[in-house]
Amino acid sequence: MEKLSLKEKIGYALGDGAANIAWRGVATFLFIFYTDVFGINPAVVGVLMLIARFGDGIIDVLMGVICDRTNSKYGKFRPWILWTAIPLGITLSLLFTSPNLGPTGKIVYAYATYLLFFLIYTANNIPYGALMAVMTSDNKERTSLGSYRMVGAFTGGMVVQGALLFLVVYFGNINPTININKLDTKKYEVIVSTNQDVKNVNIKTKDGIALFTWANSEMANSLNIPAQGKSFSMEAQKKYSFIVSGEENLEAKNITIIDQKRGYSHAIYLLSVFLALFLMVTFATTKERVQPPKEQKTNLGKDLKDLIRNKPWIILLIIGLLFNVYNSIKQGIVVIYFSHYLHNQLLAATFMVGLMLASIAGAMITSPLGKRFGKRNLFIYALIFSGVVNALLVFCSSENIIGIFTIGIISEFGAAIFPTLFFAMLGDAADYSEFKNGRRATGLVYSAGSFATKFGGGIAGAIIGFVLAAFHYNGQDAIAIQGAVPGIIMLMSWIPAIIALIAAGVMTIYPLNQAKMDEITIELNNRRANELA
Repeated sequence: MEKLSLKEKIGYALGDGAANIAWRGVATFLFIFYTDVFGINPAVVGVLMLIARFGDGIIDVLMGVICDRTNSKYGKFRPWILWTAIPLGITLSLLFTSPNLGPTGKIVYAYATYLLFFLIYTANNIPYGALMAVMTSDNKERTSLGSYRMVGAFTGGMVVQGALLFLVVYFGNINPTININKLDTKKYEVIVSTNQDVKNVNIKTKDGIALFTWANSEMANSLNIPAQGKSFSMEAQKKYSFIVSGEENLEAKNITIIDQKRGYSHAIYLLSVFLALFLMVTFATTKERVQPPKEQKTNLGKDLKDLIRNKPWIILLIIGLLFNVYNSIKQGIVVIYFSHYLHNQLLAATFMVGLMLASIAGAMITSPLGKRFGKRNLFIYALIFSGVVNALLVFCSSENIIGIFTIGIISEFGAAIFPTLFFAMLGDAADYSEFKNGRRATGLVYSAGSFATKFGGGIAGAIIGFVLAAFHYNGQDAIAIQGAVPGIIMLMSWIPAIIALIAAGVMTIYPLNQAKMDEITIELNNRRANELA
């Protein structure tokens, strides 16, 4: 019944902060990077995410088996956190590197780097998740540790989601030629050119207030809706003209033109350094205490048999899959939603910081709410609450910024409870297996969490890709982008809400209430005390 120090809880939390620099970076920005910057068809991206994450989810189970059979002076799980720290940062950087390849080469590169990234992520995240269950045998202390973990996770997510777009602006800034002709008090003709080809740039004013419309005849004839920024490809020495209105005293220094390819790559390179450092701190500050029963012999067949008969684990696997589909759709569409529906990509960073602050609050409140309502009931309430609130986004116009922020933040407060409870409940499922079968395979049990996270994200990526493809979305074609706006709104609002309500229904059959967990904890502690006697 080890009580954990504040230092150890914070050290453990940094590990999920690191993991979420990678996970949230991929979940939130990789889809738009692939479609708008790297130039891959959204349906192809959706299939890639589905296939790669399903295959990697299977590897999760193998990694759980490997962890349970790892024996080192550092324990079973901690050494993997150290061994994978630097490789994880490198593979994350490779994902957001876009070499100059043809269409087939881009797809091959995307598959290779995506699979490699998730292979390393698995080798890091399975042992990290399982470590929670062996740091203490107190299921209530694990819930507290889970809250710290999620605060770390959401803080890491807030760093990447809040800072990355601004880092993209900083690293992606190019030096174009900008000429401005004043037409009226708040109306100007802006002509830009560059001496190099840039596949994907975004132009806007630094204040983000002015509206841009095309003055080039060939561009104006395709789509000419006023927006706070325009994304397009620039050819060397070609002039691009805009009519810009809404700001006074406009000067060249007030206009930014960002090379998103270079911006994304360099921003991720920087964040990857912090990722590796945080993981090393987690390794250095944590300790493994709970061991399998002394008489337990290595038997993979028995471990797998126990696993598939573990009803709480089976239900948690389904729940984890569903709520990760829910969260991943919301994360994966938000930058596209703000870029192409609100026409203000940088505002997405502010929105995501707001979501992360709400998530931290939700994670912190989970432990006391779990004690009052029980983990199972709280999970059900949170799923219904978050899903219903999120569906209200369908009624928000692109001008209703306050409504979008309010609904998104309230919904995210409820959604933060899902992972906080989920990973603590996987520890309960490991305890249940030991209680019922006299055997413990913590790594194998926690592989469900990683499998659900990854495959759920893959299903979400496929849903986003197929819906956008159905609306003929092309991130490098202004006409196609505007035609796909109804699909973007659906993905931001009621499609994920349906998933959350289905998950709430499944959760009603979860069998481990608080009274049962108290019984299991007392029995297991008695057994361990007898082993030491």
